[in-house]
Amino acid sequence: ADEIELLRAKLAADYGVTVRYDNADMSNGDSITAMMDKAIAEFGAVDILVNNAGIQHVAPIDDFPIEKWEAVVAIDLMSSFYTIRRALHAMKQRKWGRIINVASAHALVASPYKSAYVAAKHGVAGLTKTVALEVAEQGITVNAVCPGYVLTPLVEKQIPDTAKARGITEQQVIKDVLLAAQPTKQFVTVAQVAALCLFLASDDAASITGAIMPIEGG
Repeated sequence: ADEIELLRAKLAADYGVTVRYDNADMSNGDSITAMMDKAIAEFGAVDILVNNAGIQHVAPIDDFPIEKWEAVVAIDLMSSFYTIRRALHAMKQRKWGRIINVASAHALVASPYKSAYVAAKHGVAGLTKTVALEVAEQGITVNAVCPGYVLTPLVEKQIPDTAKARGITEQQVIKDVLLAAQPTKQFVTVAQVAALCLFLASDDAASITGAIMPIEGG
């Protein structure tokens, strides 16, 4: 909580904007809707929505805990449905909006031992395309950004899990699993993903909608 408050205060000071944090349960539709309602009540609308909530669990499907499957699908897919559903009312009234779903390269391809995550991210791609068609004539764009491996806490956590599942070392996971499919052999950076999201939120990207955009080093 202290770390979040420090980050919130820094963003507010650095950019001279109002920054709010809500500890909504992103696996619970009512909690997500309440968060969105508070944002709309304070700011009047949600002009730009970036769906970036995500968790991961790595296990063979025959040993995949059901509660983990349900949690991954709820947070990685269902949460985007709830936020989009609520944001669209205000966006339609203003005839303008940007929805950016942070999916994953796993919205386009699969990896073993990640059944829930891959299924959820493929679902995000389908949701993106469908909503984009529904609002195409209303000044609202809907796109998905599909990063390759970014060294986030989520990825850092799955390194030991993947090593255990495959019976290899953590360094082998980084070299032979995570970066093997990225021709650059480098992690995508958070700044690179953010820059693409900023472009998609701009007026210059008004004619880009329904796109599933990879950013994964080739």
